[in-house]
Amino acid sequence: MLLCSRGCGQTPQTGKVSRMSYIRRINKKLDKAFDGKVVAREDKGRLILSGELAVWADVVRAGSMAVRKNRYIGLVNDIRCTGETMAPPRRPVVVDKALDGAGPDVLIIGGGIVGCAAARELSRYELNVLLVEKEHDLAMQTSSRNDGMVHPGVDLRKGTRKFHYNRLGNKMYGDVCSELDVDFDRCGQYLCFEGRFWKPLLYVSLVYWKWLGLDGVRAVNKRKLLKEEPSVSPDVSSALFFPSTGLVCPHNLAIAYAENAVQNGAGVSLDTMVLGMEASDGVIKAVSTNRGTIYPKVVVNAAGVFSEEIAAMAGDRFFSIHPRKGTNIIMDKKHTGAIVNTAISLMQTGSGKTKHSKGGGVMRTVDGNTLVGPDAVETIEKEDYSTARQSVDFTLSRQGRISPGLAQNQIITYFSGIRAPTYEEDFVVRKGNFVSNIVHAAGIQSPGITAAPAIGVDVAKMAAELAAEFAGAGKDARFKPDFDPVRKAPPRTARLGDAARAELIAQNPDYGVIICRCEEISKGEILDALRRCVPCDTVDGVKRRARPGMGRCQGGFCGPLVLDIIAKEKGVAYDRVSKSGDGSEILYEKQATGNECLKKPPAESS
Repeated sequence: MLLCSRGCGQTPQTGKVSRMSYIRRINKKLDKAFDGKVVAREDKGRLILSGELAVWADVVRAGSMAVRKNRYIGLVNDIRCTGETMAPPRRPVVVDKALDGAGPDVLIIGGGIVGCAAARELSRYELNVLLVEKEHDLAMQTSSRNDGMVHPGVDLRKGTRKFHYNRLGNKMYGDVCSELDVDFDRCGQYLCFEGRFWKPLLYVSLVYWKWLGLDGVRAVNKRKLLKEEPSVSPDVSSALFFPSTGLVCPHNLAIAYAENAVQNGAGVSLDTMVLGMEASDGVIKAVSTNRGTIYPKVVVNAAGVFSEEIAAMAGDRFFSIHPRKGTNIIMDKKHTGAIVNTAISLMQTGSGKTKHSKGGGVMRTVDGNTLVGPDAVETIEKEDYSTARQSVDFTLSRQGRISPGLAQNQIITYFSGIRAPTYEEDFVVRKGNFVSNIVHAAGIQSPGITAAPAIGVDVAKMAAELAAEFAGAGKDARFKPDFDPVRKAPPRTARLGDAARAELIAQNPDYGVIICRCEEISKGEILDALRRCVPCDTVDGVKRRARPGMGRCQGGFCGPLVLDIIAKEKGVAYDRVSKSGDGSEILYEKQATGNECLKKPPAESS
């Protein structure tokens, strides 16, 4: 029997009848839930919702009710929210013609970890590659606002793209981080259980984990668990240990990917926002930006929470993103040893379980702090990184069940990030449906950090094949014979022994000038961050790369010193140095007081 190409298990004829029957059923369900304000219809293999609802939570609920995996190529939620307004994306201040007329073989839209991974993998090919990012730096959104866990894939289902890319990506991490000189700790994870009735079930579950492809999983009794994690709650009776879990600094990995791409010939353009596209006959012809019009052969859509808007510009919209906010807490590293040694989480059941959330946990970061969280809250805003007291309290209380040693006075900071799920709650990694020269890497939420290396490889392969196809008959995607996969990170003086540090300081005295006391960061490391092949010129940019301001005082001591170094190195006035880009300048000139801030940094004294 000929099966439906969408994998619905029906013949094409009966599959169509079945879809029509499903639309009638879902419309009946939507009518009952929303008083006839929402309608579902099919269009070109997509399920499209339209109508008006006053509350964003209801818009998301309607999409979740209507979604039908494997029956449609995707769900597009066009329901208008009348009671809440989605803010437009923040636009760069700069407007120029720096990219006008550029014709890259592949244009990557989005400088998060997936876009940067794709750029690095594409730089293996004999292609002209350009990555554009609307922010003033790379990895400023989701990729720098998550817990950095490399997941084992505990709660993923076989057959999903999440499972496929998580499994491949997890196995790649050791080699990738070694090549890019990025810290990675394969620390393992304890999934803990309360109640003695779980004990026999854990041993039975080992067969399931083996079937799932998770090697080395073992059941651990309370005595063994407390030996490794002595601060775990006494209510915990047993645990499962997943040795493939790891920890990484995600923004450092994204930046390392981009630096290696640039080393191998790729281009990176920051403060560059895609404003529209010209497409005809199913082909993208031109991409307009605030820095000119670009004429790529192939486009890669890695725009995170804005991937739906990019797909719409291209005429290839077949999915919708509903933003989901999560808040994480960072604890002072001096308490870490008394809280956690690896990564621990509690099996959430009943009212404690949140749909579509991994439940968060408590973990030791690669830099020695304790990270706690996150929670998961649906939001209409795609760039709202504000934090709320209730989220912090909820996260601390929830994770306090597994780690009762957590306390408010240990917190040094907290931050929020926005995930980019589709209604199918799965990744979109594929070539376009209606446009022939686009590749989508969209809907990348957790475990997106884990999956990024594998997604980057597949996206690069698809984009390279399309670029070769558009180059003409007889062309193929060829690898560069001189591709260099190695990227060397700058030195971290705090990690060096006395002899090695003395030798480094002898070569360059700047490494002996401590700027950040909390993290022991030297002036030399800050200058390294400012001079890399993907440089930065902001306080936050330096903070992400070299860690000044990441300690207990959160930049209270080193902040002015970092600002001074940036101003002198870049040759700009103090009041032009920003926290994270245009509009976030830290100093401003006071008028007519006789106490104006310096317009130029003072000359270096002898």
